[in-house]
Amino acid sequence: MTALDLRVRSKTRVADGVVALTLEHPSGGRLPDWTPGAHIDLILPNGLTRQYSLCGDRWDPHAYRIGVLREPDGRGGSAYVHDVLAEGGTVAIGGPRNNFPLAPSERYLFIAGGIGITPLLPMIHQAELLGADWRLLYGGRTRASMAFTGELARYGEKVTFVPQDEVGLLDLPEQPPPDAKVYCCGPAGLLEAMERRAAGWPAGTLRTERFAAKDTGTPARDEPFVVELRRSGLSVTVAPGRSVLDAINDAGIGVLSSCRQGLCGTCETGVLEGEPDHRDALLDDAERAAGDCMFVCVSRSRSGRLVLDL
Repeated sequence: MTALDLRVRSKTRVADGVVALTLEHPSGGRLPDWTPGAHIDLILPNGLTRQYSLCGDRWDPHAYRIGVLREPDGRGGSAYVHDVLAEGGTVAIGGPRNNFPLAPSERYLFIAGGIGITPLLPMIHQAELLGADWRLLYGGRTRASMAFTGELARYGEKVTFVPQDEVGLLDLPEQPPPDAKVYCCGPAGLLEAMERRAAGWPAGTLRTERFAAKDTGTPARDEPFVVELRRSGLSVTVAPGRSVLDAINDAGIGVLSSCRQGLCGTCETGVLEGEPDHRDALLDDAERAAGDCMFVCVSRSRSGRLVLDL
């Protein structure tokens, strides 16, 4: 991965357990452009890499903003950001990349749970600029735990705040607003509830982004399979319990990767033949059915042979 070293311009507490980092180029230079829904990889000095949604002003070419929730049961990434990373410090990033793009529409419903508000903030700003009709349902454990409420309050009745300790859980829609795109981000329970609600909705109406890997059950195959790397002229055998990514890299064919959970999209690889066993949290049903790409960090093969465009 090609990394860019950035300086922490500011670190601000924006809710209980949430800090916002504003990052800039040490020389004040322009940062790569991005679009609503994009994220960056934060490559921490302790060896961990974590993905965070860009939630600042996409029209500001000199700053990136991210929101980081302290995860008490996490693996140390958020704790490092909260406890060690300081204003004036340097951190490497990868990206930006966008696996959660805002599709054109005249009407949107945004649904956020907790820190899931971060990718939706620039989407809301974009919808407002374009004059689209939009609404936001924003839930959290408590009002104090909900980040960026001050920024959102200026939109008035377009935003509904739902602190669980005051009014209970979000009242999820049974049907989408007519001709609307519905964007949802938050904890797994919220996403799963929305996916159940949307089971009968028109294809493409609901779009979600996960911050944690989805339980995909056991792999389709419990025996080895062969991966042919068409452009390299190599074949490798992938044993049960071993990732396609590791097998490919061990064969000397470097594939960029970051999250190793099927969340970030870095390791997307074209599939030329065979049937992938998709185990990521990125592809929708139509993309899975097409079978022309896979994320080799987690996905495997349903067929005995898989041919990749590598």
